[in-house]
Amino acid sequence: MIQPHGGKLIDRTLEGKRKEAALAAAGRMPRLTVDAETVSDLENIATGVYSPLQGFLGEADFKSVLAASRLRSDAAWTVPIVLDADEATAGKLKIGDEVLLAAEDGRPVAVLHLEEKYGYDRGETAEKVFGTRDPAHPGVAKVLGLKDVLLAGPIDLIEATPTPFDRWKLAPKETRVLFESKGWKTVVAFQTRNTPHLGHEYLQKAALTFTDGLFVNPVIGKKKKGDFKDEVILASYEEAIRRYYVKDRTALAILQMEMRYAGPREAIHHAILRKNFGCTHIIIGRDHAGVGSYYAPFAAQDIFEAFPDLGIAPMFFRSFSWCRTCGAVVNEKICPHPPEEHIQFSGTKMTEGCNSSCGPSCGNTSPESLFKINNLCNDYGIDVLDGQVDARVSGDDDDLGFQMLDVAFPVGETRGNRRAS
Repeated sequence: MIQPHGGKLIDRTLEGKRKEAALAAAGRMPRLTVDAETVSDLENIATGVYSPLQGFLGEADFKSVLAASRLRSDAAWTVPIVLDADEATAGKLKIGDEVLLAAEDGRPVAVLHLEEKYGYDRGETAEKVFGTRDPAHPGVAKVLGLKDVLLAGPIDLIEATPTPFDRWKLAPKETRVLFESKGWKTVVAFQTRNTPHLGHEYLQKAALTFTDGLFVNPVIGKKKKGDFKDEVILASYEEAIRRYYVKDRTALAILQMEMRYAGPREAIHHAILRKNFGCTHIIIGRDHAGVGSYYAPFAAQDIFEAFPDLGIAPMFFRSFSWCRTCGAVVNEKICPHPPEEHIQFSGTKMTEGCNSSCGPSCGNTSPESLFKINNLCNDYGIDVLDGQVDARVSGDDDDLGFQMLDVAFPVGETRGNRRAS
C-alpha cells in the first residue's frame, strides 16, 4: 500500500476519555465560531485527508507554501489551509490557549491548540495561489474576504458533522482497508465536481485498463454559483456505476471539501489528498480545477514536472470528443476526421444548458429547481453543446443518472442506444 504523504497518516480524532475531557472543558475555553467550509477542513485534518498537516498552517509554513509550494519539511503542499479571525477576537486569545471551535449551530467541533497568530497580505496570497488578484475569480474572492489575522496550531476533532451524504463518506484509513480487501495494488483516482458525461466514462475506463481499481471521488461542499448540486452528482455517479462499470473494480466515496479553483496548484493538492486515501494514480485532464480562462488548458498537467517526488503518478489525458463519422469517442491522435465532425464534451456546457431557457416544461431553470432528487417527475429539455443536443428526459429517481449522462451527447448516437438494453 502506498505511504501517506509525509510518511504517516494523521489521526487527530478524540475518542473515549479524551473526548469526554474535551467536552467537559469546553465551557471554560475561549470560543470561536467557524463556517461549514472550516468544519470540513477540521475533519480532513483530523482524519488524515490532509496528512501531514496536524492543524492550521503556522507563518513559516504559510510563507513556504506561497513561495515554494512546499512545507518547511520540504513535503509538497500547494494550497494553504488556514483559520482566520478578526483582530478583536484574535487579540483576546493568548498563545498556549486551547480554543473551542464551534459550528454555526453552536455544536462543539474541535479544539485548537493555539501556537501562533500572524498577519498576511491578502493580495499577495491570492496572486501566489491563484495566479491572479481578480476578484471575479471565486478563490480570489474567498481570500479577499478573509479576516485580518491567521490562527495556527494543531487541532483535535471532538465530533464529526453529520451530513446528508454520510453513506458515501470514507476516511483514508477506511479506503485503504477497502482497497486492500479488494486486492487492489494500484488504484486510480478520479476527481470531479460535476455530473458524469461520456468523456468522463471514457477516460475513467481507459485509466482503469492500466490499474486494478477506480476510485471515483467527487468533491462535496461549497462550489461556485452554477455548479451542480451535490445530490445530483452522487445520484448520477451511482447510476452510471450501477449500469456501466465493473463493480468489483470501482469504488465511490466523497471528499467533503470546498473547491478552491486554483488550477495547477489545486491539481497537486488533489493528487496529495488521493495519495492519502491510498491511490497510486490520479487522472488529470484538461483544465483540472480551473475556472473561466485563468489557466492554460493543460497547465494542471505541466505543473507535475516540478514535483517528481510527489509519490502518486498522474495519468494525463488530452481532450476527447464524439466523432459523428466514427460513431465513437476519439481524440486527436486516433481520429482522421475534421473538427466539424467532432462534438466536444463539456461539463461547463451541461451547467450552462441547465441554467438556460429550455422550454415551457422547465419552469425555473436553475440546477436547484431542475433536479429534485426525490421528486424528479416532470419532462424537461436541455440544450447543450451549442444547440447540438435537445435532450428531453423524464422518469423517476433511478432514471436521474441516465438523464445527466445523456445531456452531453448527441441523442440516439450514444447512451440512447444503450439505454434500452
